[in-house]
Amino acid sequence: MNKTVFVTGVGIISGLGYGRRVTMEALREHRSAIAKIRYLDTTLDLPVGEVPYSNEEMMDMLNIHHDAIMTRTALIGKLALKEAIEVASLNPSDQRTVFISGTTVGGMDKTEQYYLNFLHNDNNKEYIKTHDCGICSVMIAEDYHGFEMMTTLSAACSSAANAIQIGMELIQSGRCDVAVVGGSECISKYHLNGFNSLMILDKEQCRPFDSTRAGINLGEGAGYLVIESEESVKKRNIKPLCVLSSCANRCDAFHQTASSPNGEGAYLAMIDALKEAGLQASDIDYVNAHGTGTQGNDLSEGNALMRVFGDNMPYVASLKSYIGHTTSAVGGVEGVISVLSLLEGYMPISLNYRNKIEEHSFEPLHHDTIPHRLEHIMSNSFGFGGNDTVCIFSKIKEDKI
Repeated sequence: MNKTVFVTGVGIISGLGYGRRVTMEALREHRSAIAKIRYLDTTLDLPVGEVPYSNEEMMDMLNIHHDAIMTRTALIGKLALKEAIEVASLNPSDQRTVFISGTTVGGMDKTEQYYLNFLHNDNNKEYIKTHDCGICSVMIAEDYHGFEMMTTLSAACSSAANAIQIGMELIQSGRCDVAVVGGSECISKYHLNGFNSLMILDKEQCRPFDSTRAGINLGEGAGYLVIESEESVKKRNIKPLCVLSSCANRCDAFHQTASSPNGEGAYLAMIDALKEAGLQASDIDYVNAHGTGTQGNDLSEGNALMRVFGDNMPYVASLKSYIGHTTSAVGGVEGVISVLSLLEGYMPISLNYRNKIEEHSFEPLHHDTIPHRLEHIMSNSFGFGGNDTVCIFSKIKEDKI
């Protein structure tokens, strides 16, 4: 039997603002962060979910001098990590602690900004060192000492969810006591233009699971969870927030970017996550869907959901209409929101929904409702190449600790 893994800390920053309280308040008030681009220097006029602070403002929040060599992904990540560490009352040096972070953009924002300078002079050569994803994780975690291992995952939009899964497996295998897991991602010109070249960016606010959906709104943010073994929880005398019941990953390799029409990888990942958690499909109360708002993803994910849940579909909603698609950070950002939803007994709804997808037997949750229970939340994160990861978060039963 797998060891129980608890969530003891969470930290989040997104277009909705910084911190768990601000985030849940915005979700309850149905406030979307999708707006015109403010901070990214680009000629594209597309709605996005930007973190509502400049780099300088985030530096002030972190007491970092404005002349410091720092990327936006690192700043966003440092804020989310700070909150997670504080909520968990964690000192990484006190037990075997690892840090696993997902990102794909890394320090690309500064590479873009200074690229032409690199060709002609060395005035900004320090930023070359901040480009790669691994250095980004080092910058995020540099204020904390004692991490026994630090690693970075780049698997596109399942990166942070994969980080959660690896952290869970390290704890269950006895290789560490505590894992700080999640991801951070800023919006860059490179991936904004990349998604635009795929013609999957909506020029209006996105509409996940709506028949008129026209694509993604990109977002940025970071989310980290502190997860730990039961032995560590007891040793530290810390009150856990919830149980991380399972994580599962499948890769259907259907297409380089597109999801398989029948959602095979997503279906298998959800089935595996249920099996790992020792749950039936009927035990899931709410699905935080990947729900990007593209024609392909929403149809495919909906088909997979119907295969898993049949006529007993739980409440399903997407957070992308609030914060945009935070790409590599999405599993961490939406994982944190899943934990907070469990704690507060609140299910965020899908915004902008109007019209049912003809092929689907269900509609997303689009108005506030009081669940008869909220004990198990499934959070889906699906990446390019069909790299599909599912995490299940559960309320703590009295006999669990």
